Amino acid sequence: MDPEIPRLSVIDLGVIVSVDVSDSEVKIKMTPTFAGCPAINYLRDEIRRKVEELGVENVIVDVTFEKRWTSDMITESGRKILKESRFALPRLNNGKFQPELITNVECPICNSTNTRLQTPFGPTLCRAIHYCDDCKQAFEQFKPVQ
Repeated sequence: MDPEIPRLSVIDLGVIVSVDVSDSEVKIKMTPTFAGCPAINYLRDEIRRKVEELGVENVIVDVTFEKRWTSDMITESGRKILKESRFALPRLNNGKFQPELITNVECPICNSTNTRLQTPFGPTLCRAIHYCDDCKQAFEQFKPVQ
């Protein structure tokens, strides 16, 4: 599970880019949401530990930058969990970032589009902070990343 959003799995977040299983080992490749993600070592170690708990003795978890993470890699289930956790969803961008993807967002609390970006810098690199002028609540957006 993601340490910052405990209901969200690394599978639903889209950071697992490959899993290779053989008779002698399991190799997992993962990519961080951002290059400087402070949770990447924790995630790598937790993934290894969880697979070892399944009885696999040789588990290799590599962090790779060969396949860069984008917010489009979040699964539909992951998007639902983010919404239920009161995060504004990143709009699908098909690799084409436009500034309005981070400024025109729907409030995850009341579904209003009468919102404004407070700061593109949230508590983590992958989140921004917004304010809804209808329900008067601050909320976080999982940033759209191409």
